[in-house]
Amino acid sequence: MDRPITGFELDNEGDPIALLSCGHTQHVRHNPPFINRPWVTTEEGRNSMMGQMLNCVRCDKFELPDNFIPYKRTSVFTEESVPGALRKDHSTKTGVWGKIVVEEGKLRYRVSDLGADVELSPDNTGIVIPEVLHNVEPLGAVRFFVEFYRAPDKAAQ
Repeated sequence: MDRPITGFELDNEGDPIALLSCGHTQHVRHNPPFINRPWVTTEEGRNSMMGQMLNCVRCDKFELPDNFIPYKRTSVFTEESVPGALRKDHSTKTGVWGKIVVEEGKLRYRVSDLGADVELSPDNTGIVIPEVLHNVEPLGAVRFFVEFYRAPDKAAQ
């Protein structure tokens, strides 16, 4: 899934790492040149790539960024109280991830753009990727909530 570059930092060896809007990071080395990226060798070059898209394989795998922390959660929904908006395609804002936690029963979770159609249960949590359309459908009696995550520096806001 393509994500825009929002910044850069350097790793312990001085290699540049792109910061993506989803919260994941990605090395963008030029030496050795897995991909020819001469722009990574200077700060000016890196700055010229701000907003450009990189493929984030961790988003494709529904991986919550390691350092993200919970900051809010919904009330518990049942098959009768689940809001209609959750049954239709909707998304979270940039940088906001979610975990769909099923306490009892089963819930269908669909993410059409990624070809995902999975059954969530107490043993199978759903991960919500920022800005990606998704919806849920109760499969009989169910109790679930959504917990929202963001970067630690954003949690105090």
